[in-house]
Amino acid sequence: MADAHAVVVGAGIGGLSAALALHRHGWRVTVLERAAEPREVGAGLTLMANALRGLDALGLGPAVRRGGAEAPGGIRDRHGRWLSRVDGAEMIRQLGTTALGVHRTTLHRTLREALPASVLRTSAEVEHVESGPDRAEVRFRGPAGSQSLAADLVVGADGLRSRVRAQLWPRHPAPEYAGSTAWRAAIAFPEPVPAAISWGPGAEFGMVPLGDGQIYWYGAVNAPPGGRAPDELAALRERFGDWHAPIPALLAATPPGVVLRNDIHHLAVPLPSYVRGRVALLGDAAHAMTPNLGQGAGQAIEDAVVLGAVCAGGADGLPAALAAYDEQRRPRSQAIARAALRAGRYGQQLRNPLAIAVRDTALRLTPGRAALRGMARYADWSPPAG
Repeated sequence: MADAHAVVVGAGIGGLSAALALHRHGWRVTVLERAAEPREVGAGLTLMANALRGLDALGLGPAVRRGGAEAPGGIRDRHGRWLSRVDGAEMIRQLGTTALGVHRTTLHRTLREALPASVLRTSAEVEHVESGPDRAEVRFRGPAGSQSLAADLVVGADGLRSRVRAQLWPRHPAPEYAGSTAWRAAIAFPEPVPAAISWGPGAEFGMVPLGDGQIYWYGAVNAPPGGRAPDELAALRERFGDWHAPIPALLAATPPGVVLRNDIHHLAVPLPSYVRGRVALLGDAAHAMTPNLGQGAGQAIEDAVVLGAVCAGGADGLPAALAAYDEQRRPRSQAIARAALRAGRYGQQLRNPLAIAVRDTALRLTPGRAALRGMARYADWSPPAG
């Protein structure tokens, strides 16, 4: 077991979670990250029960909870009327925990610090991956030039535009634009803000408390791909400035330099397998999904925990272990990706006034417990035993 070696391509939340899961099961792990500094691009995220249970399995649940804020949430219209609210106590009764708002940087740092410093190699651009029946090899270019690493297992955790996926699944369609563009930021804000998503025609604004006086907000609208504004914050204020409080105040408190804008893409055609030989994909590389259910990070963490569990026996029996990983993870993650796309079309992307009125009325008439049961279909997950 001491000689079992895994190379993880990508040091995002999914990649570091996978490295930690394998490390905890006795694997020697190398993480290759193309960036010069290990960091997580983004602002904030919401961790549901499944993600928190996954982090518990990695030994990080208490640390992550200390660094975040409870965020049970709800849905409002653009005028501030509540359409649906999630009761935190009821969420705890049904799922065992409430939702947690956390800064991506905080979660990334917590994962990174749980690993030996020697595990992570930065400025390492992966060029080629080979997977034979008994061993795999990763060629990468680093500060010392081109190098190769032999591995028993390679984990492709290199995100939406995964080079590992493109190389080993060359005929698979590339990610597609989902029809929306999004802005986001994490800012200091002195007043308490409830976690909420607010819907308008073809638009959505979300806010999540992160603890320590910080708020994560995002705005998303239907738009052609590739759009840019000379002043993104000014464009946001024009689009959302007349929405309910505290949205105008959040935008007024936002420094221009912290706003991120990205078009939303997803892996529209599901992969037929997450495994090829001794290579396994996880996270966005395997199932990039729209953010409408807040499950992107949660599904990557689930992937990592399951991968570590099935590979607990080391390199012996790895083909069967990876087949078990694919069998456990692909149906669930792909079903959630489909549900996230539907949720976006029903929510943020909906524009027809009559359809919006019907949707909003249905939400107001749905009891909170029933709405929470619908959420639990995605958030009620437990790690494998052992």
